Amino acid sequence: MSQEKFDVLIERALHLLGRIEAILPQPLSAPDWNAAIAWRYRKRASGHGVLEPVRHVAPISLDDLKEIEPQKEKIQRNTQQFVEGHPANNVLLTGARGTGKSSLIKACLNAYSAQGLRLLEVDKADLTDLPDIVDVCAGRPEKFMVFCDDLSFEEGEAGYKALKSILDGSVAASTPNVLIYATSNRRHLLPEYMKENLTYTHTEDGEVHPGEVVEEKISLSERFGLWVSFYPFSQEEYLHITATWLAHFGVAEADIAAARPQALVWALERGSRSGRVAYQFARDYAGRHHG
Repeated sequence: MSQEKFDVLIERALHLLGRIEAILPQPLSAPDWNAAIAWRYRKRASGHGVLEPVRHVAPISLDDLKEIEPQKEKIQRNTQQFVEGHPANNVLLTGARGTGKSSLIKACLNAYSAQGLRLLEVDKADLTDLPDIVDVCAGRPEKFMVFCDDLSFEEGEAGYKALKSILDGSVAASTPNVLIYATSNRRHLLPEYMKENLTYTHTEDGEVHPGEVVEEKISLSERFGLWVSFYPFSQEEYLHITATWLAHFGVAEADIAAARPQALVWALERGSRSGRVAYQFARDYAGRHHG
């Protein structure tokens, strides 16, 4: 074989190796931690995972969130303990939609980012990669909240077992600078069916014990050390939140009072008196009456 043909063969082989390496799984690399206070974990088409910086975090503050004072106090206390290096719990926030679960986590990020708090948003489909994400954070001086929004599972999903294994203590034990903060509309994170009530057993003295199916569904949520429940707002609570957002957008006090009937109609049309609905009404009203 001539030297020229040999060189061509080597070049083609190197090119082929480069293409193969591009599609092989790659270890997750650490991002520039100074680029942002929040990141999203994303999978590329090649299957490689990356942490992408969130350039513009919603500028919500703890004071912006109304009518959830007990929940706010619990989350803020746990987060402060975490940031200060004291023992703290993984957190599960459950309950009515639009009541401030996700907003509360973002507000805590804004409140404590100057003290080293960071947020990593991970979709439930990517929870199987959580050990790799945690490894990237290990040893860093920052404190990381792994944020899983609107978390729920169907039977047999891979992410369910992955999260359950992690919450058993492996994350907390090896990486004290990482906690999981998850929100869900389901208390037990899995669908519950009427037929499962038939698995309950009764003792002779009248005690009721759940069956194995029910126990399994409870087991994941029980691994979160702190449960915080959110409830639908009353009419007055909804109007108070609406007034707060209208004031935030610069609406005059007299106009805020006059907007109450419109705010109630807005909520009725959407079938919900949530903080999200109040915020959406305030944006619409302020936009229509800007001048």
